[in-house]
Amino acid sequence: MNKSFVKNDGESEEPDELLSEDSTPDETANPGYKNLMTPLGHSTLSEELHTLIHIERPKIVEIVSWAAGNGDRSENGDYLYNKKKLREIDRRLRYLTKKLETAEIVDPRKQQGLDRVFFGATVTYITEDDIEHRVKLVGVDEADLDNGKINWVSPVGRALMKKTIGDQVDIQTPNGLTSLEIVDIEYEVL
Repeated sequence: MNKSFVKNDGESEEPDELLSEDSTPDETANPGYKNLMTPLGHSTLSEELHTLIHIERPKIVEIVSWAAGNGDRSENGDYLYNKKKLREIDRRLRYLTKKLETAEIVDPRKQQGLDRVFFGATVTYITEDDIEHRVKLVGVDEADLDNGKINWVSPVGRALMKKTIGDQVDIQTPNGLTSLEIVDIEYEVL
């Protein structure tokens, strides 16, 4: 039997118990974890949802309708291609709707305990080989490594969480155990 369907003694069935104020991201990596987003991430996903509903989907529906009127659908490339594209748009709409409904918006500017790393913090750290990195802890759908935004439940994000300047953090990488030292923590101030 699949272990996901077996309740071990001492384990809670309620994911809400994992969401206490003192919970760490590795405790919330289960399906019941909080869907944290920055205000910018939320507005970006909302804009994408609006664009798909009001611009992209109506265009594709019109093309599918036109192509369906051209006869045999089984060999109609316009119909088949755009029908597939419509399914992809609908799948993305379902995903975005679910993410936005469950989102908990956390404004980094309103964080307390600014001497510690929490969601929305921009952290500067140095690796063992004296390379400096600067990352911002953001929501799952906002992560963009090219722009220095990492997922708050990623291995590095989890390791940095609740640490202070000067703390040493050990992270398991494909090349072995790596040590990081936190040198700066910032939160957006507008």
